[in-house]
Amino acid sequence: MVIKLNNIDVREYIINNFKNDDIMDIKQSIITSIESKDEDPLIGLGVLFEVMWNNSSEDEKLSILNNIKKGLK
Repeated sequence: MVIKLNNIDVREYIINNFKNDDIMDIKQSIITSIESKDEDPLIGLGVLFEVMWNNSSEDEKLSILNNIKKGLK
């Protein structure tokens, strides 16, 4: 599913927005998004999760799933 707001591909916009950021900038954006308790950043976090998932090995995916499951307890 591609979300479009005012004819903008949100997934593409978010990826392009972070493309030239360094690791610490990305980390700070994630922390700020989580700490805001706002629902709007969830779209961006979802795109970042998708990027991470698509670039993970099967072992890394299993680790991600285990961390999610652990956090849901």
